[in-house]
Amino acid sequence: MTAQLPVAEPADVRRAAGRLIRADGCAFAVVLALNALAAAAGLVGPWLLGRIIDEVRAGGGVAVVDRLALVILVCALGQLLLARGARYVGYRFGERTLARVREEFVDRTLTLPASVVERAGTGDLTARGTADVSAVGTTLRDAGPELLISSVQCLFLLGAVFALDPLLGACAVLAQAGIWLALRWYLRRARTGYLAEGAATSEVAEILTATASGGRTVEAFGLQRRRIAASRDALETSRRTRLYTLYLRTVFFVTVEISFVLPVSVVLLVGGALHERGTVSLGAVIAAALYLRQLETPLDQVLMRVEQLQASGASFARVEGLGRAPRAVPSGSPAPADDRIDVTDVRYSYDRGGEVLRGVDLTVRPGERLAVVGPSGAGKTTLSRLLAGIDAPRSGSVTVGGVPIVDLDPEQLRRQVVLVTQEHHIFLGTVRDNLLIAEPSAGDAELWAALAAVGADDWVRELPDGLGTELGPDSPHRADGSRAQQLALARVVLADPHTLILDEATALLDPATARHTERALAAVLEGRTVIAIAHRLHTAHDADRVAVMEDGRLTELGAHDSLVAADGAYASLWHSWHGERPGLPDQRPS
Repeated sequence: MTAQLPVAEPADVRRAAGRLIRADGCAFAVVLALNALAAAAGLVGPWLLGRIIDEVRAGGGVAVVDRLALVILVCALGQLLLARGARYVGYRFGERTLARVREEFVDRTLTLPASVVERAGTGDLTARGTADVSAVGTTLRDAGPELLISSVQCLFLLGAVFALDPLLGACAVLAQAGIWLALRWYLRRARTGYLAEGAATSEVAEILTATASGGRTVEAFGLQRRRIAASRDALETSRRTRLYTLYLRTVFFVTVEISFVLPVSVVLLVGGALHERGTVSLGAVIAAALYLRQLETPLDQVLMRVEQLQASGASFARVEGLGRAPRAVPSGSPAPADDRIDVTDVRYSYDRGGEVLRGVDLTVRPGERLAVVGPSGAGKTTLSRLLAGIDAPRSGSVTVGGVPIVDLDPEQLRRQVVLVTQEHHIFLGTVRDNLLIAEPSAGDAELWAALAAVGADDWVRELPDGLGTELGPDSPHRADGSRAQQLALARVVLADPHTLILDEATALLDPATARHTERALAAVLEGRTVIAIAHRLHTAHDADRVAVMEDGRLTELGAHDSLVAADGAYASLWHSWHGERPGLPDQRPS
């Protein structure tokens, strides 16, 4: 199981909803006013119909009926126009509010530390940014305005029944007790059920994403049955949570449908008895019954929207929960005194795992080329993540210029240390947009220089619109594989850090392109500190120093030639990489 991101408490969700309403308060006030006027206009029809009945019983003529019927028609038309206006303003309010929710979600996501996202899993974050945000958007656009309109109509209709006769109003309210009891039963269980459903959906997304992205690894190690079993377990949990929320809806709506019949029946029975005694006119009883018949539609809408609000409220809690997640270090951290990186007695272990690094000490001098080598699982990549400030050591320290790297704010960190891995991403947008992510103020000349530095300028110039060419999965000009990695390296050139950590950053390039890119980077990175996590030992051969990692410890440190001559762990790796037997001279060119 992954460590899922936090979920906001109900109080936090209410405060967030209030903040969104205040951000567009004028539109919200207009929606309320139009809804109130529409509801008031809808009250006129049943009341006038009762008047018509009483006038006819009293001997009124056709002229009176025609006059009152005309007023009913005008009020019905006014209600239609006011309701349409309320929906129009409400939908616009909902779309603007949804835009704020999306923007806030993106802002919060971008400030999450990479380690938090990795521990939570991309599936959880993806589910929140897609299904949950969409559910919130549907509520803001559709359910919100409908709920406002229907709630105001319910209040006005019940108020009208009380105005006709308080006893009939009291009977109508008491007859709806079943609805309120069912609603209370439902609300006590709904939030927990929908949160569990959302968490299960995130777990399914995480397992599917991890399995798809690691498909080759799954095949290589024969893990197909294990991944299928994990997927089935996650799907079974998701099925159970969905069946539970379906059970809640089934009980709730059946009870409500039965309860709708009672108020009208009770008012007709009580009203008939009161009319026999002469305390209530027949027109008032008919009007009250019509009001209660009218009440069924908005009340049904309210209850349906309440059910939808429980689901979207759980989604909103998951979206708003990002505000409770750990944030990246805010701006204002002290500036490093120099570019020297010191690793002092660092220990690190992943959650639910043993120690990966065990007392590592290392100093990286400004401007040097350091290669970190070692067998798989030795801790090389973990060390690179600590050097890049992605993770913090469990004990010990990693500093740059005397300042802990994890204490640097994102802008400072980007100028100090950048980690480049085999992973890369092409964003929807133009080539220019993809490059400006690293340096928004860069001009086209700087962009072309960065592309030239990594050998990507030739193929970019061949695109129809050059820097303005759209990229992405649906674009005819896709930048996959080596081209995508070249763009990632061009971003690094634009970011201009003093220390660059390369974790096999050119591994996905074809040999010719890789050699060209490495030669170009050699010129661009002159004078910078380069830490290379080397899986191919020719990188170590060209480094100023080589650090050898074994079982989470730094066991050897020195120049290539001296380490080979020492005939230790590095010498064994070097001879093994060349296919030699220890003790024989190197017959292959280095």
